[in-house]
Amino acid sequence: MTVFAAAARRAAWPSIDGWTAAALAVAALVAVPLASIAYRALDPSDDTLSHLAATVLPVYVSNTLWLMLGVGLGTVVIGSSTAWLVTMYRFPGRRILSWALLLPLAVPSYVLAFVVTDQLEYAGPVQAALRELFGWASARDYRFPEIRSLGGAIVVLSLVLYPYVYLLARAAFTEQCFCLFEASRTLGRGPLPSFLRVALPMARPGIAVGVALALMETLNEFGTVEFFAVPTLTAGIFDVWLNMDSPAGASQLAVALVAFTLVLLAVERRARHRGRVHATTTRVRGLPEYPLARGAALAALLWCALPVLLGFVLPAAVLAGYAIEFHDAALGHEYLAFAGNSLRLAAAAAVVTTALGLVLAYGVRLSRHPGMRAMAEAATVGYAVPGAVLAVGLLYPLGALDNSVDAVARELFGISTGLLLSGTIAGLVLGYSARFMSLSYRTLDAGLERVTPSIEGASRTLGAGPGATLRRIHSPLIRPSLLVAALLVFVDTMKELPLTLLMRPFDFETLATFVYQLASDELLEECALGALTIVAAGVLPVAVISRTIARSRPGHHPG
Repeated sequence: MTVFAAAARRAAWPSIDGWTAAALAVAALVAVPLASIAYRALDPSDDTLSHLAATVLPVYVSNTLWLMLGVGLGTVVIGSSTAWLVTMYRFPGRRILSWALLLPLAVPSYVLAFVVTDQLEYAGPVQAALRELFGWASARDYRFPEIRSLGGAIVVLSLVLYPYVYLLARAAFTEQCFCLFEASRTLGRGPLPSFLRVALPMARPGIAVGVALALMETLNEFGTVEFFAVPTLTAGIFDVWLNMDSPAGASQLAVALVAFTLVLLAVERRARHRGRVHATTTRVRGLPEYPLARGAALAALLWCALPVLLGFVLPAAVLAGYAIEFHDAALGHEYLAFAGNSLRLAAAAAVVTTALGLVLAYGVRLSRHPGMRAMAEAATVGYAVPGAVLAVGLLYPLGALDNSVDAVARELFGISTGLLLSGTIAGLVLGYSARFMSLSYRTLDAGLERVTPSIEGASRTLGAGPGATLRRIHSPLIRPSLLVAALLVFVDTMKELPLTLLMRPFDFETLATFVYQLASDELLEECALGALTIVAAGVLPVAVISRTIARSRPGHHPG
């Protein structure tokens, strides 16, 4: 009986060594914000939620649901249709569009919102040209869609988030076996019915993941919805915390937002598993790439070019023009100092998050225990949680830790340590690590999976310990994964707005906060250089990702 009990305990719990303990510590560290939010939300002395439920909470929930529905439909239509066209058909410009369709991913949604409003508002060039063309004297003479509205937010977010669906749909289409599609064509089905009935269902798992990623970013969105005056749950967290001075109420809204996220993840996983398909043959050949007639080719070109023009070319051109014309004003606003802050923060976050992700992934690999992997997966849920929620969850434990250290220092040494983590660069970097740990861990875990265990076994046989094996064997082999993980974290940190606004030190600005504040004050011209810098930082990983997809199928040569 004792032998069986010991075996059961070994199966239930992994053996704890240094690397396993370090991985568990990393998992616990990034799980702190969610535990803190749950604790604060249970504060019985705060009745803010009941007041919100009777006033604005239904509006928050309704707007959030409509925003998710609109963005979900928009990203599916744009992303899957363009992915299918550039994967399966030949038309002019396809080679360029196959990677250019990813470029809007480099544009922060709040930047596009500022540019669209600048161009389409009453005093903007579009309405001014219409009034001059048709002789209209004022807004009473014509009707123009309201830009700052829920519909405007849906359009803007769809334009910058559809690349998530395009990315995974194109990868799914590229990796498909097209025997079934060709069989459908030989049985008399046209291209569109074959796409809708065969190819699209086969790609549904990848599309479901892409939509889930887009909707997670939608839940995290603050700059666009705030600028367009659309009250959502994320905007409500800022309002309740900063304007109503109710941390517990903000935590309760954060719990509601986390519930939205968990439901979204559950729906995505169910859709992915229900749509799982498997190839019926191991034979892989190049894609057919059907040529299109002149009219169809022109339509495909226009349809694929439109989201690139609206989501990247337009904002980049407008920002470049303003940056050149008003560069003196931008430099006068301490652009170089803010750019330096952003670069240092992004570099620190990339190094710290990649290092922690490596510890977590390597600890899971050494343990090879399902419980460890489950804990690692739970620790990476931060990417699915909005930045405002993580900020709410981090500030309380960091403040408590600072107060405890300060009390001990006063008692023992008669000095005050002040704030060591909360409201500091260190606390902000910790917040970024909790937010983007999924990017680091998943990239490095995939890289380590490609290293054969026999190499690791040979190193251990020759007397090298786990640390030496990681340093001498694994790190050189997974260097590309390390670079990709660091690059992804760097770029996302440059764009992150909600978490930065809530956790930054006093009187500390980054390019993201600088652009948001000036553009909110209708000073887009003066922050254009900063916005353009953020956009430029996102172009490199987009090019790397596109190149990776293009090489993912044997026999496929985009052209």
